[in-house]
Amino acid sequence: MAAILRHSLCRSCEIIPPATASFSYYSTKAEKKKGIDRKPTPTINSTAESLAAKGFLRPQKDYTPPKDADKSLDEIFNSVLGQEKKLSNLPQKTEVLRACFSKFQHSVPNSLLRTIKTLDDIRNFYNTPVDTSTPYDKLRNMDLPENLHVQYDYVRFHPDSDTKFNGQTAFNERSTLVTGLKYKGKYLGHIQKPNWPFNN
Repeated sequence: MAAILRHSLCRSCEIIPPATASFSYYSTKAEKKKGIDRKPTPTINSTAESLAAKGFLRPQKDYTPPKDADKSLDEIFNSVLGQEKKLSNLPQKTEVLRACFSKFQHSVPNSLLRTIKTLDDIRNFYNTPVDTSTPYDKLRNMDLPENLHVQYDYVRFHPDSDTKFNGQTAFNERSTLVTGLKYKGKYLGHIQKPNWPFNN
């Protein structure tokens, strides 16, 4: 984080500080004498758009709003805030969110806490479903065309288990390497030794 902020102060660098941080760029006395006026770096939203596009890859839990979500929220607001129907300070906001988590078992992520300013914001959050399935997983529940087939549990070649052609592979120069820790216990890898014909 410190490296990012340090590089963001450089005028020629395109990295910008996070949206939550605010920096002012002032000219030094020597630069003012020379007529140099430094201005803030323009904001670039490409990083935020990239993170938004990859939202389904984040470690979140599925959440389906219950049918009586509004009724439960009204009870929480009345019990915590009483007659006051607004969030006037941070302790009240904390107590309301803590009660909502106890009721729904679904918490507001840290990245969205700054957007929760009113009770309507809390109501909208807990009435919004969260679906963490990837587009690839959603194909399982879709009606696909008859000429389209998706193989979800793919098969990897291994000469010890694939004995249909006596362990002979169609790709003699390619090894089957399992590099990910997630799949090392699921798939077996092997090193394919090339069988070159040698002329005497």
